Amino acid sequence: MMSRSYTNLLELASGNFPVMGREKERKRFPRVMTVPGNIVELDDEQANSVTSENPSSVAGDRMIIVSNLLPLKAKRRPDNKGWSFSWNEDSLILRVKDGFPEDMEVLYVGSLPVDVDPIEQDDVANYLLEKFKCVPAFLPPNLLAKYYHGFCKKQLWPLFHYMLPFSADHGGRFDRSMWEAYVSANKLFSQKVIEVLNPEDDFVWIHDYHLMVLPTFLRRRFVRLRMGFFLHSPFPSSEIYRSLPVREEILKALLNSDLIGFHTFDYARHFLSCCSRMLGLEYQSKRGYIGLDYYGRTVGIKIMPVGIHMGHIESVIRQADKELKMLKQHPNWQGRAVLVQIANPSRGKGIDLEEIQNEIEESCKRINKELGRPGYEPIVFIHRPISISERMAYYSIAECVVVTAVRDGMNLTPYEYIVCRQGISGAEAGSEWSGPKKSMLVVSEFIGCSPSLSGAIRVNPWNVEATAEAMNESISMADTEKELRHEKHYRYVSTHDVAFWSRSFLQDMERTCADHFRKRCWGIGLGFGFRVVALDPNFRKLSIDDIVAAYTRAKSRAILLDYDGTLMPQNLIIKTPSAQVLSLLNRLCADPKNLVFMVSGRGRDSLSRWFLPCKKLGLAAEHGYFLRWPQLEEWETYGQSSEFGWMQMAEQPWIWFFSSEGNGVSKGIVAEKVFTSMTETGKQADFVLCIGDDRSDEDMFELIGTAVSRRILSYNTEVFACTVGQKPSKAKYYLDDSSEVVAMLESLAEATDSPVSSDEEADSSPRKIAYVSSFV
Repeated sequence: MMSRSYTNLLELASGNFPVMGREKERKRFPRVMTVPGNIVELDDEQANSVTSENPSSVAGDRMIIVSNLLPLKAKRRPDNKGWSFSWNEDSLILRVKDGFPEDMEVLYVGSLPVDVDPIEQDDVANYLLEKFKCVPAFLPPNLLAKYYHGFCKKQLWPLFHYMLPFSADHGGRFDRSMWEAYVSANKLFSQKVIEVLNPEDDFVWIHDYHLMVLPTFLRRRFVRLRMGFFLHSPFPSSEIYRSLPVREEILKALLNSDLIGFHTFDYARHFLSCCSRMLGLEYQSKRGYIGLDYYGRTVGIKIMPVGIHMGHIESVIRQADKELKMLKQHPNWQGRAVLVQIANPSRGKGIDLEEIQNEIEESCKRINKELGRPGYEPIVFIHRPISISERMAYYSIAECVVVTAVRDGMNLTPYEYIVCRQGISGAEAGSEWSGPKKSMLVVSEFIGCSPSLSGAIRVNPWNVEATAEAMNESISMADTEKELRHEKHYRYVSTHDVAFWSRSFLQDMERTCADHFRKRCWGIGLGFGFRVVALDPNFRKLSIDDIVAAYTRAKSRAILLDYDGTLMPQNLIIKTPSAQVLSLLNRLCADPKNLVFMVSGRGRDSLSRWFLPCKKLGLAAEHGYFLRWPQLEEWETYGQSSEFGWMQMAEQPWIWFFSSEGNGVSKGIVAEKVFTSMTETGKQADFVLCIGDDRSDEDMFELIGTAVSRRILSYNTEVFACTVGQKPSKAKYYLDDSSEVVAMLESLAEATDSPVSSDEEADSSPRKIAYVSSFV
């Protein structure tokens, strides 16, 4: 017999987790509890609601910061009766609040660095919420071992740092039980968030790779929750990431966030590439913002390296003065080149840590034996926990800091060093902190802070000789050059601190979530396939009567139609147009008021052959790269390059479908050419019909949405932008399938089939005006 808890775990790990709240929930805290208060229980109906019954007790918004560890220090009391807690001043998470408005309340959700006995957990939770506004997630030791030391440190961390498990001795194989633990831990964190969450007022900001599936758990409960995620580690290239067996589950979970942040453009680019190659998603960059269209929701991509807390570092520098005096007492460190290697002990049980440590120690002994002499050791190896003040003391006297990590998400050591070398403002003349400020940095090109430090000497850490030359150059450089580089770095570090970073992230989250309560949203899908579908409130089915009436009133019409999936069902093997479709197109083209084009992803030869009977039909092949206006024989080229010999080679063994990404063409450009041409010939369109079914057609819909403001269309133009299928779209209307599209066009053709005056016949000469668009 299998236990209930075990079956639930398997459901979670497989992605088929039930909606939370069906079972009786644990007691939860009110939204805000600054003093001990009543604990309430929710029934199932309340637990599944997307709104909160708890009224807001503060004006304005609130931020809930979720991370693996709370920004707290904990130690057992001397009498062994209870715990003592204090803020961890070195925690980056603690400093995030400095960038928020002063009246914004901040709550923290995370685990503790100590194991609290279950008997004490309720008391500890109440105390931490009251005194620190912290909500602890208590992870059982067996779950913690598989979640943190297992999946996080043996699967995700090595993978994100480009360490593939090539053999059993170097990285373990994928362990599904660790993945199950990871999912279970993330669910536990979500329950703690829900205990204090008011979804209509609160922001939720999730941090780092430990909690990458948490967004799905929260989004299942609250479809309009304003939620951001920031990854503090690198995100690997798609070739590396694709080796993860749960790659799609994690991507889809992250996409349930509203804003996803990365330290560098490279990390963001890798993530977008994974979304494109594994999920078929495309991103757009508009007005400096990058966004992924995900079932009608725009998931923002934020690129912003984190900074340091200037005030905290400067206060530590003052404390480090005593440490500095201690260091100056060692004459063997003066006037000689000394490498101080600081290796803080790792927090996790990663791969081969002990072996690496032994290798470093052996190298230090060998070098000191070979190059040292009595009273002088060229290398000082520190492998013990050191206080931040002691570390700052080392930074303060160092002529150069070398950071040669082969891969690191950000690494703030260079920033801290720069501030330490700047010293204490207002220092007395002749003191250690007076005089010109100078510093030098040698940094790996594979760490996140490298792009922001333009004055540093960047190195490939795998090239030992080049790294050695860089170190020699850094300490040999003229003082004036060191001063210039230091000034440039300090200006950047002091203005781009942690408050600047968090403030920028919050502003982008507010912008991304601005239309949350405007759209109609539904949650669909099971397990990690869950996502929210968001539709514009004005999105509705196209009325045949309305469009026929507008069509009849119009004097100059532009009709743009997609082909595959629009006029022709996608599931048909034979894609050639039927006699009915050809007849329908000819009837529409016969009306001199109409300008009709077919824009397709197919090649010119296929379109020319298929639509040979439609002489008055304009064609755009390969997504608009090639254009043939009505009643003309020659194709025009609309691309950044006219060199297409490679296409002929590609067409021989394969059917050619064109992708316009990065080539300067799109269906939107095609539509713009149609409307502009009509305006230039004095026949600006007063009726526009644009129908399509896929992502490429969204470019046309988007162009139409801005055409009036750009004066491509007039304010009086009646526009019918229509997508096929009820799905998120920039179009205002929809029809269910291809048969409804054909039926609608038949209705227009019937209105077209009327006697034509001689003046209209005379005006039916070839014109570069209208399109019917098609793309596969």
